[in-house]
Amino acid sequence: MPLSPFSRRHLLAAGSTLLLARPGFSAEPASPSQPIPSPVPDTFPAEPAELVREMVGVSHGNVARVRELVEARPALARATWDWGYGDFESALGAASHVGNREIAELLIAHGARPDLFSATMLGHLEVVKAWIAAVPGAQKITGPHGITLLSHAKAGGERALPVLRYLEALGDADPKLALLPLADADRDALLGSYVFGPGKQDVLVVEMAQMSAAGKSLAVRRADGTPRGLAHRGERAFSPAGAEAVRLRFSSETPAATLTVWDPGLVVTGKRVG
Repeated sequence: MPLSPFSRRHLLAAGSTLLLARPGFSAEPASPSQPIPSPVPDTFPAEPAELVREMVGVSHGNVARVRELVEARPALARATWDWGYGDFESALGAASHVGNREIAELLIAHGARPDLFSATMLGHLEVVKAWIAAVPGAQKITGPHGITLLSHAKAGGERALPVLRYLEALGDADPKLALLPLADADRDALLGSYVFGPGKQDVLVVEMAQMSAAGKSLAVRRADGTPRGLAHRGERAFSPAGAEAVRLRFSSETPAATLTVWDPGLVVTGKRVG
């Protein structure tokens, strides 16, 4: 039966009301500048953690991805990530310690905050001199992963040579941790998994690190997280890279029965499994 003009008007009005009542629906056509509604992450308004971590990671060498990220979200030029145990690294810090001038300058152009380490790598001698004059002893402060200021100057190459010569003349811009040797048998006795809770992530895995100039060494990671290199400080006590105040202590049994983390207070004690 054909609808009367009266019923047709009521039907159209009711339909419009229903459509407008739908969440996320707009009666106006979407414009290119109008974002499509998407789920709001729990971390809002903070930047997504996975994006921050990627930003710092790619700032070591992937200039194309760095440019893509900072052009889309300029605030990421100031991104900082904790790789574990307080080993904080900024995107600019990553570019600085590997000597990637192109990425460093790109980050600064998008709002990254220059610091003593970036100035050193970029070869800004007068800036470095002024900084150390204003803060005596600043040359002994280490950057991400415990990398020294002198190493940043070396990473800067030829354009940072004046800074390198200046830091070398100071004599204390390349501080090294006092490390003690660890016999292969003692090192192998520490390898394994140490459980400290009921969850799948509640395990510390101690494994062999990649070979380095220092020879064979250990690394620790939480479950499937990022491995952190370990420096032996004596009597089965270690500090992770870039976290000199932290201690990971193994019990005296062979193989070790427990692993305790102090940061600097007691954090966890894990029991060996397997």
